[in-house]
Amino acid sequence: MHSIVFNERGELRSGWKALGFALLFMATGAAFTLLARTVPGLGALAQRGGAWTGAVLVAAVSSVCLLLERRHPLDFGLRFDLRWAVEFLLGTVGGVALLVAVSLVVRATGAFHWERNPAVDLRQLALWAGFYLGVAFSEEILVRGYAFQRLAAGALGVWGTQALFAMIFAVGHWGNPNNVGAYRIWATLNIALAALLLGLAMLRTRSLALPIGIHLGWNWTQGTLLGFNVSGIDSPGWWRPVLDPARPAWLHGGRFGLEATLACALLCTLAIVLLAKWRGRDARMEVPSEHP
Repeated sequence: MHSIVFNERGELRSGWKALGFALLFMATGAAFTLLARTVPGLGALAQRGGAWTGAVLVAAVSSVCLLLERRHPLDFGLRFDLRWAVEFLLGTVGGVALLVAVSLVVRATGAFHWERNPAVDLRQLALWAGFYLGVAFSEEILVRGYAFQRLAAGALGVWGTQALFAMIFAVGHWGNPNNVGAYRIWATLNIALAALLLGLAMLRTRSLALPIGIHLGWNWTQGTLLGFNVSGIDSPGWWRPVLDPARPAWLHGGRFGLEATLACALLCTLAIVLLAKWRGRDARMEVPSEHP
């Protein structure tokens, strides 16, 4: 029994650490929800915080888990320094470039054309960037943070962890609007590919800076700049795509967005291959060991 729970160094095994993180996160979320219902103004404040509220909660739980290991509380990938800033900017540019490339490939088929949307101005572009930055922080800390890193460093290994979290990330989007029928097939494939790309970005850099940047650039470009739905959710954009109803859903993504297109699958696969060939921080796809 001892060997199932503890390793040869007497440390709690990675799987139990990941499970403990998940249970603590769920308990913290439930406690915060209860508190928000009873403390005047807290619920409204949390609602105004949007995705940033979730980001703070999951970061706090991650920090507690690391402190219990006697590690730095930001060792799940948020060691803010110059390298972090550079990787974040590179990721953001990469996310923008990837979605622009997908849209141009789809546009070349004649599946849609753009019209300028005068209802969206520069102020809204900036506000939506802040919103999608909160989403990127929240989702990347949760899905590519503490639990992902512990499992990748443990018996499950890098690729087992990648496969598990790609499945979780893809299935987690099944409840999104418009994720039905043919949309679900392509969306599931592409969101799983995106998860592999984001996980690989973390493994190559040992930081969340690059995946957070890619996530931000991906969502903001797809929705706010180009006007496509983001994972099925309506997002008014600087441009407004007018889809050709005669074309199949897998060509233009329809009501789900570019994440449900063949072009997205092909270009995501290409991005994964290129990132896998990149030497990264030290040419190894691994995460820091479980002990300092």
